[in-house]
Amino acid sequence: MSAGATDAAANAGTTAVREGYRFDEAALARWMAEHVDGYEGPLTVEQFKGGQSNPTYKLVTPARSYVLRRKPPGQLLKGAHAVEREARVLSGLGPAGFPVAHVHGLCTDDSVIGSWFFVMAMVEGRIFWDATFPDVPRAERHLYFDAMNETIAHLHRIDPEAVGLGDYGKPGNYFERQIGRWSKQYLEDADAGRDPGMDRLVAWLPEHIPAGDESRVVHGDFRCDNLIFHPTEPRVLAVLDWELSTLGHPLADFAYHATMFRMPPDIVAGLGGADLDALGIPSERDYVAAYCARVGRPMIDDRDYAFYVTFNLFRLAAIFHGIKGRVIRGTAASAHAKERAGSLPKLIDLAIRSMEAVP
Repeated sequence: MSAGATDAAANAGTTAVREGYRFDEAALARWMAEHVDGYEGPLTVEQFKGGQSNPTYKLVTPARSYVLRRKPPGQLLKGAHAVEREARVLSGLGPAGFPVAHVHGLCTDDSVIGSWFFVMAMVEGRIFWDATFPDVPRAERHLYFDAMNETIAHLHRIDPEAVGLGDYGKPGNYFERQIGRWSKQYLEDADAGRDPGMDRLVAWLPEHIPAGDESRVVHGDFRCDNLIFHPTEPRVLAVLDWELSTLGHPLADFAYHATMFRMPPDIVAGLGGADLDALGIPSERDYVAAYCARVGRPMIDDRDYAFYVTFNLFRLAAIFHGIKGRVIRGTAASAHAKERAGSLPKLIDLAIRSMEAVP
């Protein structure tokens, strides 16, 4: 079984609500009846297998299904798991024509199910857990990559002020702030421990930030397995998992997405080691060029691009370090979080190699 198939088996679909993530379903049904237009019970609750951070549930009724995202139970890092921010960005981007699920309501009353949550529409379609898109004919694969490229370019063409998100994050100094944030989270998670490679990255990154600054809404985790594609067409219907979104540098966001070309598939959905030409998938350089053309900018400088990739590998390593801490504390939302935590050394090594390759 391929790594992508393993991920699909581990992430796809739903299961019974796991121990430690149950809540008062009758209380949720009462809240739905009061706050969600057109809601009619009875309500059945299932838990999605995927999702590392915020537990995600499928809410099934006779007429339609919904999705619930909540803060996880237990002790949380300050500022993490901000479901209210997810709800806000979805509500801002949807009316602008960007493909996201419709938000039905946000609840900031802990007494309903024990933590804040929001309910959104269930978008039916396909999620590709394997970045080689093995279920798509070779002749069509480039169309799916083009759809991903157009979708992230669309996001970065949106003026945050025009969609009510001008204050969604702090404008300016994005890399300084992000490096500081993830360094602090890494350094303060005593349960997960320290790593010499991470310490090197924490020291190196602030000294190598490229010149220039821009600000757009950034997704923060734009990957093929966070997209819902049309059931039969190469078209993105919804972008999922906005918990890392903020105002930030669009090239950081795009470079994170483009790390798929270097990422081994056993860490997250990646193309590392794949024969792109044989698969009918564009090269990394052609993919970068297509994005730059869509957003109307010159080709990204090689040195700057190398920094952006290194920064993103560090940031992902910091996220996996946080998953390791949650596994140790017993608050990890995903059934296969231990596997993710186990991939941390390999991810740190990728980041170090990328750092050492910066011209």
